[in-house]
Amino acid sequence: MDPVLITIIVYIIGMLLIGYYYYRRNESIEDYFLGGRTLNPYVTALSAQASDMSGWLLMGFPGAVYAGGFNAMWIGIGLALGTYLNWQFTAQRLRRYTEVVDAITIADFFESRFRDKSHYLRIVTALAILIFFTIYVSSGLIAGGILFENILGINYNVAVFLAVIVVGLYTFLGGFKAVSWTDFVQGLLMFIALIIVPIIVISSLGGFDELWKQIAAVNPDLLNASKIVDYNLADRVRWTSLNTGDGFTFISLISLLAWGLGYFGMPHILVRFMGIKSARQLPISQFVGISWVVISLIGAVLVGMMGIVIIPEPLANTETVFLVLLQRLFNPWIAGIFLAAVLAAIMSTIDSQLLVSSSALAEDFYKAIFRPEAGQKELLWVSRATVALITILGLVFALSGGSILDIVAYAWAGLGASFGPAILFSLFWKRTSRNGVLAGIITGGLTVIIWKNFFAYTGLYEIIPGFILAALLIYLISLLGDGPVEEVEKEFEMAMKPLANE
Repeated sequence: MDPVLITIIVYIIGMLLIGYYYYRRNESIEDYFLGGRTLNPYVTALSAQASDMSGWLLMGFPGAVYAGGFNAMWIGIGLALGTYLNWQFTAQRLRRYTEVVDAITIADFFESRFRDKSHYLRIVTALAILIFFTIYVSSGLIAGGILFENILGINYNVAVFLAVIVVGLYTFLGGFKAVSWTDFVQGLLMFIALIIVPIIVISSLGGFDELWKQIAAVNPDLLNASKIVDYNLADRVRWTSLNTGDGFTFISLISLLAWGLGYFGMPHILVRFMGIKSARQLPISQFVGISWVVISLIGAVLVGMMGIVIIPEPLANTETVFLVLLQRLFNPWIAGIFLAAVLAAIMSTIDSQLLVSSSALAEDFYKAIFRPEAGQKELLWVSRATVALITILGLVFALSGGSILDIVAYAWAGLGASFGPAILFSLFWKRTSRNGVLAGIITGGLTVIIWKNFFAYTGLYEIIPGFILAALLIYLISLLGDGPVEEVEKEFEMAMKPLANE
């Protein structure tokens, strides 16, 4: 049997065993969705960041660098800044506040924070999560399909079905703890791959100086981070510039950096903050998480740049650059281990998105609106059924194919603009009102959809207008309100008081 296939099978079995282990230990809906708030700081850190990065870290992002050179690194800079700001300003406040109001989902938090008895906030939050996460899940399934197609030589559609079965099954079984621990393992594997592969390849080339020289020999524009150049890759020509290259415009620069705004509104990352055992452990998680992100992003940039030198002619699908490098440079057993890291990147995000989506349907629709009297076992099975449903919906989108990075960018913008301003205002401004947050979530999501479909020609990343308009509406509508009731003020002060003492 092929060594790569054996390695992948062993890895998949390991992830399924973790899922089954926690399947036997989930006794309540809080266990399934939040792990009983018992995560240690290291699992919190790596699971948060691994669930964030997804298959785009080892496929979409290196592919963008491989196709366009150093100017793509600005996305990584924006993400690193966003990661730091999210850990620094959101994590502790959200962890404390959700414990004070006993919230286990983002919709729970909004409803409790604003005493929304109408359930409108819960419904709108759940709908936004389902819409954009279904799109996001499809990007991971596309990445999984491309991976299995390339390493196993099977049909793309069959490969996508295989990815669906693997990820859907262990998420269905294990819930939050299974997802968090598998993400921890997968985060380590991704981290090791993005350190070792560049070190080995760059050493074999003769060091960084030689790498830059060989890239410059292909096309010096590739090394210019402040230059926008379109390259002729369609005809498989070696990076011939199609224009002279203009300097970065303000719009192009902020559009790349604006990826960092998305972090404040990512439910699958925010729930990791909520699930840690103690808010006092978050500084450890912050250090580990930020270090992981910065080093991994640097590794991903190097993978893309190395591909320009190592691969003789441009790839038809630039997002396969890491897969091709591994298969060409390493023996099958080593390549199999690193290819498992690519699968880890894909699985670590899809599982988190499926879990958050299932919580939106089970906790925020089924229990809150249709079956308030539903017991824990019933909710567990509704949640598992929802995982299966969202997986199938993601599969439908994935079968049509598409660019991993483009699909991630769209979903990332939708979630970031919908929830980012709402989370920040809710945590930092006690006068924030229910109507303001409701308007902000709707406006942020709709603006992203409208901008993507009608104003993409401007070159402005849709998260920017979505985030700004959502924040503006939250502020103005909240100002017109009467301010928070006394009970909410007390909760706000109770949640924030420990922060003032630290």
